[in-house]
Amino acid sequence: MIEERVRRSARVLLADPADRFLLFSVTDDGATRWFAPGGGLADGETYAEAAVRELWEETGLTVEPAELGPEVWHGTPWASVRDGVTFRNLQRYFFLRVPGFEIDTSRFEPLERAAIDGHRWWTIPELRATADCLRPAGLPDLLARLLLTGPPTEPILVAG
Repeated sequence: MIEERVRRSARVLLADPADRFLLFSVTDDGATRWFAPGGGLADGETYAEAAVRELWEETGLTVEPAELGPEVWHGTPWASVRDGVTFRNLQRYFFLRVPGFEIDTSRFEPLERAAIDGHRWWTIPELRATADCLRPAGLPDLLARLLLTGPPTEPILVAG
């Protein structure tokens, strides 16, 4: 019998003063996938608390939960398999404008160190032009709408 678990995670859409967004990359079998910083909730953590902790661990940026922008998206559940365990992934996305800063990945966990192979700040036109996989699906249009209209009053359901 295959073990199944729910994995709740929080991601942060970081926008700098030039309206660029920070994404991390993983390359598997020659395909590169880009996604927002973030990760799984620790026991007892809220989504906002996990988002703040993950930002510090993955980028070196320190913010308080109250400073974190609004929750803007909920990802549809998706499945992944690691070490023979199937995870049902549930993601929530927050939006945060930040000044430019130097990314510090020195606090990556071993799994992140082994898997994440890059990061960069992307403009919307650059995201629209890439052939790489972007998560969630439709990311350039979702981010463009976020910049144009601001955070929604209620989180929007997105693919992934």
